[in-house]
Amino acid sequence: MGDRDKSQLMRLLFIDRSLREGMASGRLANCTSMAAAYEVSTKSILRDIDYLRHQRDAPIAYDAVRRGYYYTEEQYRLPAIDLTESDLFAICIAEMALRQHENSPVYDRLKGVFDKIEASLPASVSVQPSWVAEALSVVPEPQTRIDAAVWTTVSEGLRGHRLVRIVHERPGAATAKTREVAPYHLARYQGEWYLVGHCRLRGALRTFAVSRIRAAELLAETFTVPADFDATALSADSFGVFGGHHAFPVRIRFRPDLAPYVLERQWHPRQEVERHRDGSVELLFPATHLPEVKRWVLSWGRGARVLAPAELAAAVREELAAALAGYNKGSGTATDSGKPPKGIGCEAKGGG
Repeated sequence: MGDRDKSQLMRLLFIDRSLREGMASGRLANCTSMAAAYEVSTKSILRDIDYLRHQRDAPIAYDAVRRGYYYTEEQYRLPAIDLTESDLFAICIAEMALRQHENSPVYDRLKGVFDKIEASLPASVSVQPSWVAEALSVVPEPQTRIDAAVWTTVSEGLRGHRLVRIVHERPGAATAKTREVAPYHLARYQGEWYLVGHCRLRGALRTFAVSRIRAAELLAETFTVPADFDATALSADSFGVFGGHHAFPVRIRFRPDLAPYVLERQWHPRQEVERHRDGSVELLFPATHLPEVKRWVLSWGRGARVLAPAELAAAVREELAAALAGYNKGSGTATDSGKPPKGIGCEAKGGG
């Protein structure tokens, strides 16, 4: 069943429930009330009612006095819905996964959509079996905090193709910068939302962490997304969400005891793996933004060694030396100046 068919099914279930609730309360539902409650056009509701009448043989009539629809045969039931146990299980998983977005401005909207689906299901169907809640859990990843007003403004600019003036605070910068951005795309990665768009200050495509946008203003000026813009292509040679102009061939060797963890995941869409007789593995992939790769390599500790490119190996070596120096001092304070290692600065495409 396609997405369009599923969307119509949800509306049909909603209409059926609305008609029955209206008959029970004495206030019949009509196209206007149902369209407002479901946030669709009255024409969509009218088409669905015609479909129920002519394709599902639903005995629906209109009461001109009470200005609403009702069933002339109260015992009528919609044909059985093909909702398998696996479908129900998937719904429960989706509801549990949704909880990890509770601190995000999009949570209320997503929760509203889920509640709408839940309300449209037949009364005999339980969408929260007790065994699911007891046997499964979704551990939320750390979330960044996003200003709700900023999110709303950026979303409106994205939806209406209008420029947005943002005040963006780059990590390590002394002051925030005001920029005018044409928002092309929003992407979520590792607990953060990122805005991808054309920055007038840089005259090029840039990526901004939404949590670092301190203020946003919707401008009247509109824009057109370039025909050659492809959001999926942004990550083709990226390790994460940031991109650059030049792709580095990355090669990392992992110790034998870490090989199973490396092999069980797809780390990059264009990755290659080489296995060695001693059990170690080498992971090869292109990357256009090395700082993200550096942080990832460091997370493996002594179990990973960068073989290429030389810039990445030098950056990891410098970071480890600075960390060790901080521990050797015994002061508990970092000795790093906060500046990115030479050769892989963040001013590449997408670095802001």
